[in-house]
Amino acid sequence: MKEYYKDLEAICFLTLPWEKLQDKTLMITGASGLIGRCLIDTLMMLNRTKSMNIKVVAVARNEERLRSLFSDDVNNGTIRILAHDVTKPFATEDFREPIDYILHLASNTHPVAYATDPIGTITTNVIGLNNLLELAYQKQTERFLFASSVEIYGENRGDTEAFKEDYCGYIDCNTLRAGYPESKRVGEALCQAYAKQRGMDVVIPRLSRVYGPTMKMDDTKALSQFIKKAMNKEDIVLKSAGTQYYSYTYVADAVSALLYCLLSGKSGEAYNISDKASDIHLRDLAAILAEVAGTKVVFDIPDATEQAGYSKATTAILDNTKICALGWKALTPIREGLRKVIINS
Repeated sequence: MKEYYKDLEAICFLTLPWEKLQDKTLMITGASGLIGRCLIDTLMMLNRTKSMNIKVVAVARNEERLRSLFSDDVNNGTIRILAHDVTKPFATEDFREPIDYILHLASNTHPVAYATDPIGTITTNVIGLNNLLELAYQKQTERFLFASSVEIYGENRGDTEAFKEDYCGYIDCNTLRAGYPESKRVGEALCQAYAKQRGMDVVIPRLSRVYGPTMKMDDTKALSQFIKKAMNKEDIVLKSAGTQYYSYTYVADAVSALLYCLLSGKSGEAYNISDKASDIHLRDLAAILAEVAGTKVVFDIPDATEQAGYSKATTAILDNTKICALGWKALTPIREGLRKVIINS
């Protein structure tokens, strides 16, 4: 994990208004996930390198996993663990500390979860979000961040090469798979409703497909499956012709982009999070991993559960001009990011 900690240190030395986090408390849902874990590790690194005195309320359903990930900082009181299902209301009296920022990162984010828990997929993105927005309103948080997704754009209508933030593609809402992108769309609209009706400060990063060393081993996204195969020196299994053309982002770059949105983004705005150097066809991505692992790419047919959870989008490239205008840039292109994950696993 040596390179991972170098990634965290690199984030800490970015030119950001870090003073906005001095002595602040951040509540982060999805704290044990791919992005949540890296974000919390970054905040703890900020404490060590800049004496920021940042506190975190780490929210996830699995208390044991949270304690195993953040044991040292839990023991010293810097992180408070809150084992909670966000679809259940929060009791404001349970929060003696101020909550300066809330970042809602919790979500089902992989195909098998979409297919086997479609209700939980939707309710986390809508009911869970509403519960957190209500808590933010009651606690008078400075800013609320809702992590949205490239999925809200749906299928490319063939009229653009890259999605800008005002683009809206096609989603067939009468499918099981639609629960994820449609609930993210509703979630964004709910944030705008709270901003207008309650005067809240909200910002919405739209993440491309994210990968990195904090990936959970039960993640069923294609790239995650490829990475697990490569880590085990097994052949990379491609369950399509691999013509899908997507944007990807290394997890440390995704976290730095979230921090740019949180600290420098304009209230009420959405920002695409992607790395132009990591726009790639799925077959080429598989080939890179096979090369790194010293194996080969083989083709297989997905089973019915996997197929039900797969995105139908064949081209989903994000235009990142808007986030770059804030000063953000990605530091880890796809080939280097994959090497980091495999070589250091």
